Parts: sequence; C-alpha cells; structure tokens
Amino acid sequence: MPLEYFDLRADHDIYPTRQPDRETWIERQDPVVWSDWSDAAPISRAETEFFDRNGYLVLKGLFEPEEIAALVDTASELRGALAGSDDPTVVTEPDSAAVRTIFRLERTHRLMDRLSRDRRLAGIARFLLGDEVSIHQSRLNYKPGFSGKEFYWHSDFETWHAEDGMPRMRAVSASLLLTDNRAHNGALMLMPGSHKTYVSCQGETPENNFENSLKRQEIGTPSQQSLSDLARMHGIEDAEGPAGTLVLFDCNTIHGSNGNITPQPRSNAFFVYNAVSNALVEPFAAEAPRPDHLAARGTPRPLSLHDGALV
Repeated sequence: MPLEYFDLRADHDIYPTRQPDRETWIERQDPVVWSDWSDAAPISRAETEFFDRNGYLVLKGLFEPEEIAALVDTASELRGALAGSDDPTVVTEPDSAAVRTIFRLERTHRLMDRLSRDRRLAGIARFLLGDEVSIHQSRLNYKPGFSGKEFYWHSDFETWHAEDGMPRMRAVSASLLLTDNRAHNGALMLMPGSHKTYVSCQGETPENNFENSLKRQEIGTPSQQSLSDLARMHGIEDAEGPAGTLVLFDCNTIHGSNGNITPQPRSNAFFVYNAVSNALVEPFAAEAPRPDHLAARGTPRPLSLHDGALV
C-alpha cells in the first residue's frame, strides 16, 4: 500500500520530492495523452488507449532494414571514436572505460539529427503531448556483452523535475532499438500503470549529483518498499523486440534494466521530447541545474519534422 498521499494545494509545487525525512506517493495531476484521437493521429486508437493506460508502447516495423543498418553503423563509429574520451557528454561503465552513454546524440552525427526529427518518432511525441516538441535530452545507450551494468528502477520525471526544473509531466521518451533487445541481455523493464503515481523520493540532492547518478543512480530512486508495492500492483513487463523496434514511454513510468552477462550487446538511440509549453525553470530540488547536455535549457525551439526514409 502507498506509504502516504501528499495533500496537494495550488500554491505549492505539485510534485515535491527529495524530502529529507520521508517518501510519499502523489497522484498524477497531468494527462498522459494530451491530444484527442482522430483518424489523422500517427498511431491507432487502440495504441493510444494502451499508452494512456500503461504508460508505454512498443511499435515494430516502422523502419526499413537499410535504415537500421545505417544507424547501427553510425552508432558503432561513434562508440569507437569516443572510446576513452574525457568529454563530459561521454559516460563510461562504472568499472571500465567502455562507453555506456553518449549524450547530445543529434549533435554528433547528421544521421542522428535526422532521426531525432523523424515523424515516426517526433510526430508521435507531438501527438501524445498535444504540442510542438523540442529535445530535452538525447543519448546513445550501450550495454556491452558480458559486462553491461544495470540501470536501477526510477522515474525520469522525478530527476528532470528535481534537478532540471521540468514543471509538469508533459514529456515522452522514444527509444529506437539498434540491437535485438531481450530480457536476457538487459531489455528495458517497465511497470505498466506506474505512471499514474508519482513517488516523491526521500533524500536531499547532493552537489553535482549527476556525476555519480549517470553511472549508478542512488538519489531519486523509490524505496524497496515502494518498488515492491508498485510491482505487486502493476507487474513488470519487458520491452523486447528486434533491432528497429520503437519503444515509447511516459516520463513518469517506473523503469529500469538488468545487467548484461550474455555475449550479445544491447544498444538504442534515445530521444526525450518535451512539450515546448513545458520549458524548464529553476530546479525544484537541487541547488543548481544539470549541464545543458543533460537538459536543454533556454527558450525551446520546436523541431521541424521530416518525412521519408533516413537513407
């Protein structure tokens, strides 16, 4: 059962978090799907209802094999070129120099920029959010075979609200799989329906928390009690699929992934779309905002969407 429900008042931050002495559950105050479905929508009515109910959606067959092959080659080139880099946009595994994440993906390569604006990603995000969209964050995630570490359970919105100043739950993540993602090699795990509950986490934000959290997140994660309750209430689903599968999930869906001890690496291109009306303000639970490569600040610029094949 929930530990506590917070008494919401209009003159307060409606999603307070990082309380020093308690963890609370807060009922979601924002829509999940911000547009009314019509025949012109980029996804079906059933898919829209599934996303609204479960907080995620898995779509297959949107991209041609040659498009995925070009993206896979580009991702491999980027990892090779940036291996051992001390650039802050590159994150390595906790115990090795292997590349774990490359941020600002759309700025690293023309093809990745084109992908970020593709209507098959950004167009769906624009429909779900009911607004023009901008990129809040982008990254190439890579979980190497044998040694890829886990990503612990969390809600992205909790961090984006606390440390970036994202006001409302009006953002969606789009993860395009660049390898086969299966449960055994660390596919994304989600708790369907968990996006309707905001877990206000216990523990104040340390200075420059991002320096550690990008490798191993500890602050801003729900307690084991809350995770157990949520898993019992909603279950856990694996977002599995072959390369080319698109996984969309709401900013507040609780998710994580296991480590990868198989020989098969797991990789995806990841774009976070934020409604332009949901521009960042000062962080709600941190002394200073995270760097721009983790959270795009300033006046949002709506993306110009592209149609047609990537290559």
